Amino acid sequence: MMTKPAFSSNMDPSGSSIFMAVLGFQWIVYMWESYLSSRQRFLARTVETVPDTLKHVLDQETFTKARLYQLDKSSFGFWHGLYSQFETTLILVFGGFPFVWWYAGEVTGRFGYGPDYEILQSLSFLFITSIFSTVTSLPWTVYSTFVLEEKHGFNKQTPGFFVKDQIKKFIVMQCISLPVVSGLIYIIQIGGDYFFIYTWIFTFVVSLLLITIYADYIAPLFDKFTPLPEGDLRTRIEALAASIDFPLTKLFVVEGSKRSAHSNAYFYGFFKNKRIVLFDTLIEDYKPPGEEEKDKKSEEEEDNSHKDSVDPAEAQETKTEEKDEKQKQQGCTNDEILAVLGHELGHWKLSHNLKNLVISQVNTFLCFMIFAFLIKKTVLYTAFGFDTRPILIGMLIIFQFIFSPYHEVLSFCMTVLSRKFEFEADAFAKRMKKASDLKSSLIKLNKDNLGFPVVDWLYSTWSYSHPPLLERLKALEKTD
Repeated sequence: MMTKPAFSSNMDPSGSSIFMAVLGFQWIVYMWESYLSSRQRFLARTVETVPDTLKHVLDQETFTKARLYQLDKSSFGFWHGLYSQFETTLILVFGGFPFVWWYAGEVTGRFGYGPDYEILQSLSFLFITSIFSTVTSLPWTVYSTFVLEEKHGFNKQTPGFFVKDQIKKFIVMQCISLPVVSGLIYIIQIGGDYFFIYTWIFTFVVSLLLITIYADYIAPLFDKFTPLPEGDLRTRIEALAASIDFPLTKLFVVEGSKRSAHSNAYFYGFFKNKRIVLFDTLIEDYKPPGEEEKDKKSEEEEDNSHKDSVDPAEAQETKTEEKDEKQKQQGCTNDEILAVLGHELGHWKLSHNLKNLVISQVNTFLCFMIFAFLIKKTVLYTAFGFDTRPILIGMLIIFQFIFSPYHEVLSFCMTVLSRKFEFEADAFAKRMKKASDLKSSLIKLNKDNLGFPVVDWLYSTWSYSHPPLLERLKALEKTD
């Protein structure tokens, strides 16, 4: 059996310096991001009427709703971020990771597996920390879903759906992460001095496999995917794909409306096997197959039951109200959806996804190469309260904490690159004569998702992977 760690401060000066540097950087990043959020929150508090530059885009009612949604999200983000920062700090200061590693060894030891079975102890550690993070994050997830999103009309989940969803997410995550971590540790154990090459190849193959199977086998566990019905929209999408030689093989609609009122569209797949997925909330007046007949039947039954009991004038007023409400419903017209897809296909035509894949793989290779050098440094382990050098703990310390300054810089660079790609994809859609429809779809989607269009430039530059609405509209106008 393992000896329970004693969480004392008998650490050499270099280890103490590393620990304090990591902790200090964590708080510097947190304070910086909090400052940026406060700049955006200030705008949401003070700009209460639609600015002149936005009056052609938003009405006052929608602007107010978006402003209040922004304020609520910002307040939630502040408290959640503060809690997360204190949680991480307390875990580090009071030796949470060494304690869980010791306890994971106790668990495996009860089944007759001692310290020599590092992979089993690592999996036990990973499972325990996953349970802890799931439990501690659950109240925040519940509040975000059933209070914040519910308040602003986005949540469509029932409590039962939510519970099943969370259980499935946890199980799927364990089924993916535990085998992958086992493979990584085993490769590092037997890979010798050049294990970083093998770990990079392994993670590359795993990432390709996950991308391949995600939409076909993992995503359907959470949402229902159905082929887009035959009709004008499907015919036009297929013609659009053919016009730029996009190898479209399947076209799906995902019933995201059971989860949220937010909308989206994306494509996936490799080589000559591409699929396009539209959220049902993106399609104006979309009805799943078979639902239209049910709705007609329900309307007829309702009309018959109220025919004699409702005053004709009152009935007409109700129909007018229903019509007005329907006009407020979210979704885009077929032309606007084609413009959105023109933008998405622009990412493919301009090789944006391929470029991102190359960058991510080069980054992964470099990180594993540096990791291969740092994993031998005993001081990194002692700095975080360990007197041994478990591979999983080395990965946790180096990738999550030691690399954190590098990750911040890389994240900002990728945000800048992403914004560049978004402008290029918009310009591609414009070259396909879809600028006008793309502009109207961007405005609609911004309204439907209650995006607050008044953006602080510094907050936007640091945080937004997609350019703000007005910047995209202006760019499209320049190219008209």
